[in-house]
Amino acid sequence: MTQIPQILFHGGDVLDPGMGELLRGHDVLVEGERIVAVGPAIDAPNAQRIDARGKTVMPGLIDCHVHVLASLANLGLNAVQPNVLVAIRALPVMKGMLDRGFTTVRDAGGADWGLSQAVATGLVPGPRIFPSGKALSQTGGHGDFRPRSDVLEPCSCAFRAGAIARVADGVDAVRLAVREEIQKGATQIKIMASGGVASPTDPIGNTQYSEDEIRAIVAEAEAAQTYVMAHAYTGRAITRAVRCGVRTIEHGNLVDPAAAEEMRRHGAFVVPTLVTYDALARDGARLGLPADSVAKIETVRQAGRDSLRIYADAGVPMGYGSDLLGEMHDHQAEEFRIRAELLGNLEAIRSATSIAAAILRRDGELGAVRAGATADLLLVDGNPLHDIGLIAGQGEHLSVVMQAGRIHRRAN
Repeated sequence: MTQIPQILFHGGDVLDPGMGELLRGHDVLVEGERIVAVGPAIDAPNAQRIDARGKTVMPGLIDCHVHVLASLANLGLNAVQPNVLVAIRALPVMKGMLDRGFTTVRDAGGADWGLSQAVATGLVPGPRIFPSGKALSQTGGHGDFRPRSDVLEPCSCAFRAGAIARVADGVDAVRLAVREEIQKGATQIKIMASGGVASPTDPIGNTQYSEDEIRAIVAEAEAAQTYVMAHAYTGRAITRAVRCGVRTIEHGNLVDPAAAEEMRRHGAFVVPTLVTYDALARDGARLGLPADSVAKIETVRQAGRDSLRIYADAGVPMGYGSDLLGEMHDHQAEEFRIRAELLGNLEAIRSATSIAAAILRRDGELGAVRAGATADLLLVDGNPLHDIGLIAGQGEHLSVVMQAGRIHRRAN
């Protein structure tokens, strides 16, 4: 019988964010793809030993809002790239995420089952992907990147790899769109429930999709044993979405206390994406973001920071999201600095571990360091509870990045 290889992280401080405490001088034993034991002085004579003394063993990070196929900041131009070029340009984006310690991501529009399988089978390095397929947008909504024109040509977005969304209108059409995305491998459904920054023709304050359409989308997702995530900025859009059964709100910058309370009552999550507005304000125009989109940024930038306190006061759990585009993907881990400044280091870390795992419905399996969990582990050169910068760069302070028991990167 072939023995399953074991790896022992020896003598480090173990951080399980859900527990909120640092276990000093503990070992973590990995066997195959799973953690099999956590405790002091584990006896594992045949294990490969990694010296973790003076360092922190913590879960791999989870980003709940990415677009790995968005290699260009201008999403309209991104959508008309050749499909093969879109896929190839995603490869360094995904590798960079894994190098930064993000072992899992939820793609909020664009990535599909094929890309997730390329990672799962070891064909390409990258984070484990929970794909949404194409997000659903109404005509003229946040996922409709057709320019204003005298003639509105049919949208070919459903067939282009670089398009993050597809256009569908009406209850019957959105039911079919959900079924198609589920059939193609989407693990959750993304909808556009308000206007946004990156799209050309929809003001942020607009609500999008009728309540009948949203309820139909939610019903189809629930029939397939999954859920709906909704791009929504304003309190009005957020309230409509959660009352119709949407489970996670993306961005949510312009929330008000009443909408946050409605989210709490319905058990909804929020995934703020604050770093993207800093990056867009600084680099968006240079990297091709249209002028109409650049003009929208300041409307939501400071409000996004203010929203964190509103969500915290209402008791709405906040997942980690970055939502970066093109060359701005490099700023993914800088979201930690923003969260930590406003909410503290532990809550910033929880947003990308235990809370993010709950959003994915993988509590205790991902985002945790405990027996039975998937062995997604980081060995950090210090204590991120004291210095959030240790996980906020490009992985410079990560001695080991392990994904499902396989060492992706190990510093010499």
